[in-house]
Amino acid sequence: MLRKLTLAAVLALFPFAANAQSMCTERTDILKALGTKYSEAPVAMGLAANGTVLEVLASKDGTWTIIFTRPNGMSCVLAAGQSWESIEKTAALGPKA
Repeated sequence: MLRKLTLAAVLALFPFAANAQSMCTERTDILKALGTKYSEAPVAMGLAANGTVLEVLASKDGTWTIIFTRPNGMSCVLAAGQSWESIEKTAALGPKA
């Protein structure tokens, strides 16, 4: 709970989009804030069919944040939490056929 409040406070310093309920700003601002405050860096990403990029950022301490970036360059925080664990690629894909 404290992490969510701190993240909201950090991101409150940024010029957000008109929708006040979304934590959205330029991607570089989000990456800088999460890197500075939580030592989070991108660890995974994927491209959705609509052109939106989804990224997972995580720290060695286990904090994590999921952001998405729209084709227009605006990024938004989707979720954040603790206890991030990376899963080996082979384990994630299941047994080989």
